[in-house]
Amino acid sequence: MKNTPLTQIHLDLGAKMAEFAGYNMPISYVGIKKEHQAVRESVGVFDVSHMGEFIVKGKEAADLIQLVTSNNVKKLEIGDAQYSCLPNHKGGIVDDLLVYRLPEDRCSEGEQAFMLVVNASNIQKDWDWISQHNTFDTQLMNISDQTALLAVQGPKAAEAMQSLTDIDLVGMKYYTFAKGTFAGINNVLVSATGYTGSGGFELYVDANEAPKIWKAVFEAGAAYNVQPIGLGARDTLRLEMGFCLYGNDIDDSTSPIEAGLGWITKTKKGKFNSVEIFKQQRTEGVSRKLAAFEMLERGIPRHHYEITDADGNTIGQVTSGTQAPSLNKAIGLGYVKTEFAKPDTEIFIKIRDKQIKAQVVKLPFYKVS
Repeated sequence: MKNTPLTQIHLDLGAKMAEFAGYNMPISYVGIKKEHQAVRESVGVFDVSHMGEFIVKGKEAADLIQLVTSNNVKKLEIGDAQYSCLPNHKGGIVDDLLVYRLPEDRCSEGEQAFMLVVNASNIQKDWDWISQHNTFDTQLMNISDQTALLAVQGPKAAEAMQSLTDIDLVGMKYYTFAKGTFAGINNVLVSATGYTGSGGFELYVDANEAPKIWKAVFEAGAAYNVQPIGLGARDTLRLEMGFCLYGNDIDDSTSPIEAGLGWITKTKKGKFNSVEIFKQQRTEGVSRKLAAFEMLERGIPRHHYEITDADGNTIGQVTSGTQAPSLNKAIGLGYVKTEFAKPDTEIFIKIRDKQIKAQVVKLPFYKVS
């Protein structure tokens, strides 16, 4: 099991630790509900250094990324970030990821540079997949082990962190980034992205500098009651927003069209993996869709629980579910037959051989004020 550069800090804080994607990761410190609310109301800090980072650089870097991802990378300006996925050749998803269009100060003439941020459990899988498609004038570099990632999330994140940098955090638009000095450390990439729906930033730093950055973040955020947050609250926060989790809600067998990710699937941009399958799905429709639902009766939906109709016929399966701390109700995601995916449709979750009533709803579950 691998450690992040911040593992000892988590242990010193008394975090409940567990293996996740091959890493020793903090699941919670003082409890998921309290940590969840800290992010919704103020500011919390996640160690997500287990994520993978690849640099794609060269004269045809954009062409390679355009082929292997579903979104249109050629619309990115320097300083933009983009959510996308890596389709396989059968209409499924190898992984979902972020694509960053990097500054070209370290590029030769005619070159472009990008950073891809992938899920920890898929680092080798994604690297192999992208590499096998690289027939372009493009260099790939896996910088995952040299890179640490801190997510500073919450409505007060910009205010709490502004004293650490000259980068205008308050003015930074969602899904953009800037590189600069942060907490006295040069060349930090500060990104207005996150997995919580409560605003904030993600900080990409040299792994050796991560403890210093962590310390500075907590000193600057002390007046805002900044809290360390584990992966348990990360999951409840993302689920309240309806964000997909790879391995649960999307995988190699799920189409982005089925998963409600049609908005990152640009079938008119030209050739890319599975584009013809996605065009056909858009034209003919799909037999199942990822639906969001709220429980109407007592019970918490869990991964793999059966979804049925009123007569007990199986119509799908739960992919993610939890008791939502911000909503005080149980919520979930699951694939159902398309005719059951419309909002207000009554469905049932099979919990301990009982059919528990639920209702399909529109996302997000939690509306940010």
